[in-house]
Amino acid sequence: MRSASEREVPPVPLLNIRNLSVAIPTPDGDVHAVRSVSLEIERGEIHGVIGESGCGKTMTGMAALGLVPKGARIAADRFHFDGEDLRENAARLRGRRIGMISQDPAAALNPVLSIARQMDDVLRAHRDMPRQARHSEAVELLAATGLPDPERVLKSYAHQLSGGMQQRVVIAQALATGADFLIADEPTTALDVSVGAQVLALLRKLVAERGLTVLMITHDMDVIAEACDRATVLYAGLSVETGPVHDVLQRPGHPYARALLAALPDAAPHGAKLEAIEGSIPPPRSQIDGCAFAPRCPQAMPVCALQAPPERTLAAHRWLCHLPEGSA
Repeated sequence: MRSASEREVPPVPLLNIRNLSVAIPTPDGDVHAVRSVSLEIERGEIHGVIGESGCGKTMTGMAALGLVPKGARIAADRFHFDGEDLRENAARLRGRRIGMISQDPAAALNPVLSIARQMDDVLRAHRDMPRQARHSEAVELLAATGLPDPERVLKSYAHQLSGGMQQRVVIAQALATGADFLIADEPTTALDVSVGAQVLALLRKLVAERGLTVLMITHDMDVIAEACDRATVLYAGLSVETGPVHDVLQRPGHPYARALLAALPDAAPHGAKLEAIEGSIPPPRSQIDGCAFAPRCPQAMPVCALQAPPERTLAAHRWLCHLPEGSA
């Protein structure tokens, strides 16, 4: 029998968040942009965060980057990146270790500067390299994202590139910082389906080849299925379910996750009416008593409106619900 010191120690997540909240003060009261989000993202994985608009996906990513609105209050039981507290070190880690891929590449790129100038600006800001080395690195990074003829791309301006090419340039800029953790905020939203699939395949390739870790923010279950290893479902600023993608998609535990899947076009027989989630997400200034999804849940019980739901666990799959496991 192995001694305690010889037993395997579970890996420490690269991003380790427990009960994160972000409150933004306004004259009409606090806006609870994030109420209680927990995330554990392992090195080398793509972890999807999914939910409808207003659930706190983007604000969670912005908090990790240290880019919350002025005056916002961040609280958490744990808010660590590679052992460092993000409440104190987010600005220092931003760019150096944590990079961002925008959902709108056309807006992320400066229309009056060449791609060469924009790549060089990023490299000068984050890497101590002479000019010719920066040019060579820019060519290499653009080639790594699958862009043909990187030298021509460098001479181009954003409007001369397609949406897919613009997004690849934005990914190359994120890589140029030297960051090993990328936050991809709806990276395929502005792209057509086929180009979006290419971008997702590129991200998986970069994760495998460069040892990157990715937080994928999306509202699209197909993106979760195609690109992610694990997923967390957010609702009203709360993480309500998390686990391996196969478990979340095939055996969803939280009624909101089941409703999202039932609303997908592929879930309905051909010609049948699509399922819809009746009602709306709680206003961000409201107080939530009990389960936040209870007013919209067809399986809600009286206790759901009064008490916060307990956590249910099945191996690495966890969700919040008063319903016992297997009662869906």
